[in-house]
Amino acid sequence: MKNFIITIYCFFMLTVSCLAQETHFTSSGVIEFEKKANMYALIRKEINKDNEDWLAKPYEEYQKSNPQFKVMKSTLKFGRNKTIFTPIVDEDEKRNGWFDLQMASQFNTIYSDFNTSMSTAQKLVFEQTFLLKDTIRKINWKITDETRDIAGYPCRRANAIVMDSIYVVAFYTDKILVPGGPESFTGLPGMILEVALPHENVAWVATKVTETTIPENEIVPPKKGKPVNKQSLKETLNKAIGDWGTWGHSYLKAFTL
Repeated sequence: MKNFIITIYCFFMLTVSCLAQETHFTSSGVIEFEKKANMYALIRKEINKDNEDWLAKPYEEYQKSNPQFKVMKSTLKFGRNKTIFTPIVDEDEKRNGWFDLQMASQFNTIYSDFNTSMSTAQKLVFEQTFLLKDTIRKINWKITDETRDIAGYPCRRANAIVMDSIYVVAFYTDKILVPGGPESFTGLPGMILEVALPHENVAWVATKVTETTIPENEIVPPKKGKPVNKQSLKETLNKAIGDWGTWGHSYLKAFTL
């Protein structure tokens, strides 16, 4: 009996050891994201009884000559419990009035330091650049049992409401130790690899994760821009576009998201 117990114990310890060796956690690397915006839905939201006489026809023409989804790329570098999210600017992108919809744009470079809970966001608002320094936004996530694989990582779903009314669906992996994510979506027990705003018709999805050591000088806060905090930026935006009606509301939502 004694030998049997010793054998079982040894087998158990060997199994635990093997599982521990197989479990691998990523603490530093680069994540490539794609942001997809449903242009047909976003444009349709801007058309109402007051403007449909002159917007309906251009909208039909847009549908004939443009894909439904606009795809934008970005990167997220992470290491030492810090992240830097950077949009990739497409210099050859065809520009027209509809492409200026703010929900279908990328204008934020965001640095997050989870050691200090501080964030620095460089925001391009029309022709002016702001440098927003404030605490990392706290999001009250509700973690669910739904899972999926994203970019080779097992992920779990979490839901939240931000800015009082915007419904957020996120998938995060605890195999990447830094609690970051695209844009300013953070705060889960691991890296967020997908964010969807179903009612805003946009989503960010990781397409590739490269585990590599990131030099310390590559994860640093941006420095260019007019210094503001969340409150002063909101006040500035309200003065500039507060009387634009529904157009102003959509711009304000996109710039402060």
